[in-house]
Amino acid sequence: MEKTESQHRNDIIDVCKRIHANGWVAANDGNVSVRINQNTVLCTPTGFSKGYLTSDQLIKVNLDGEKIEGFLQPSSEMKMHLDVYKNKENINAVVHAHPPFSTGFAVAGIALDECIMPEIIIGLGSIPLTKFGTPSTMEIPENIRPYLKDYSVFLLQNHGALSIGGDVYQAYYRMESLELFAKINFIARLLGKVNILSENEVKKVIKIREQFGLDTENYPGCRIDGKVIKKADEAGNINFESSRDKFDKTIEYADKSRYFDKIVLTKEMLVEIITAVVKNVLNYYK
Repeated sequence: MEKTESQHRNDIIDVCKRIHANGWVAANDGNVSVRINQNTVLCTPTGFSKGYLTSDQLIKVNLDGEKIEGFLQPSSEMKMHLDVYKNKENINAVVHAHPPFSTGFAVAGIALDECIMPEIIIGLGSIPLTKFGTPSTMEIPENIRPYLKDYSVFLLQNHGALSIGGDVYQAYYRMESLELFAKINFIARLLGKVNILSENEVKKVIKIREQFGLDTENYPGCRIDGKVIKKADEAGNINFESSRDKFDKTIEYADKSRYFDKIVLTKEMLVEIITAVVKNVLNYYK
């Protein structure tokens, strides 16, 4: 059942209050919009705190950014909202905010695209870092546009984050997932280790995603070193557990390396190998 304009207005206000309560915006930061029909968008006004907006303060504009209705002025960053609506199908809501952990990664110039958490791999795939653009200009939307096909959440370099969705709650929840992921990633870095999932493990997770019937055409996947994993295949169903009773630790790691393009050795194993090589060399020259 389609929502009325009044319901859309209430949804925007609800999401604005949530992002303010979460500490994702300060002062007049952030903006939210909902596309209510083919050529009409409801958006937040410029110069107002998102925590204290009322539904009658929202602005109605067309896809060219021209004001249709409202006594305030639309957000100066509506350009990136409208560009999303023009360039990606089935998107009816955009949320822009400055969630601290996500924005911290954006300021540090670090994309959140590694294969780390199953929930993120299933729900978002990964989060790219778009190039810096001057606020209120077309630079930001132009820098986001190349990523629109596959991604639904974006880190804006030295700026903040943007999330999109079929409705305003999907866009909001995607940003909520982004911020929690960024926070967990940050904590893991403080602890000194971010454990990247193996290619086999990632493919198993993506298989679950495919079983959920989620989009496989426009899916960004996630990164392991320089390799991006987007699809599950037969290798994703390999179970290394079954080999543990047949091979010792060295053989087990070597077996895994065929799929990961990387050999993992413990310190003890490396010492043993080097010791054996040195002994062989010495014996040769006796």
